[in-house]
Amino acid sequence: MSRDPVGRRVPAGALGRLLADSNAVLGLGLIVLLVLVALLAPALAPDDPTAVSLALAYRGPGADHWLGTDEVGRDILSRVVFGARTSLSLTAVVLGIALAAGIPLGLVAGYWNESRPSAVIMRTTDVFLSVPPLALALAAAAAFRPDLGSAAVAISFTWWPWYARLVYGEVLARREEPFVEAARALGQRELGIAFRQILPNVVSPIVVKATLDVSFVILLGSGLSFLGVGAQEPTPDWGAMIARGRAFLPAQWWVSTMPGVVIFVAVMGFNLLGDALRDALDVWE
Repeated sequence: MSRDPVGRRVPAGALGRLLADSNAVLGLGLIVLLVLVALLAPALAPDDPTAVSLALAYRGPGADHWLGTDEVGRDILSRVVFGARTSLSLTAVVLGIALAAGIPLGLVAGYWNESRPSAVIMRTTDVFLSVPPLALALAAAAAFRPDLGSAAVAISFTWWPWYARLVYGEVLARREEPFVEAARALGQRELGIAFRQILPNVVSPIVVKATLDVSFVILLGSGLSFLGVGAQEPTPDWGAMIARGRAFLPAQWWVSTMPGVVIFVAVMGFNLLGDALRDALDVWE
């Protein structure tokens, strides 16, 4: 055990601090539940999420349909369950592209800070960061055929600059530290120092940001679907479900409310875990 700056006893190590945080445990539990729902969607969904039955339209929550049905008789629970798979798949693609593009660019720009490539990378990054993410995503999505893949590409355009800027700042702070000077003295190549010595030391802030960003990507992806440029019918998507259900409010409230509640729970889970990770990975002075 160690003590924090105000004298409280805290578990030693990042994992111990994380598991001692009730918010982290709650967030992790919600995330695990969400991932299991997405993975086991075919087994958990009581009905085909795309099956239409006009005779079952507008059924409220009950024993036959726990979360009710929509305007064409599709089971809301089944669509919410499969919507988890849609949202997490979109998030995985977006963050994968953002990390793959942003980390190397930020590392190169930060380590070779005085070079022309660094100036080009950072000025390009600044241009992307100057545009609101939703506006940039809408513009990118409008250039393609509206579907889930286009939404993933569109959001990726808005996300990589944040990682480039984060890594750039972290590398600038570490490139003159003693362990880097020691690697140079041992004759290691500059590229090897950047990727083998410095990059592992900036993993913690990247992990924290990526965890927090999952919730933002879920919201942005749902927002694009809500506006009609994301996932298209009959693909189960939380944002598209809310958009269709708003026409039937307040009478058929469950059509929009149920996917909205699930978005709230998913966002809360990743935010709780991200905040706890940020605290756990801090080094106590």
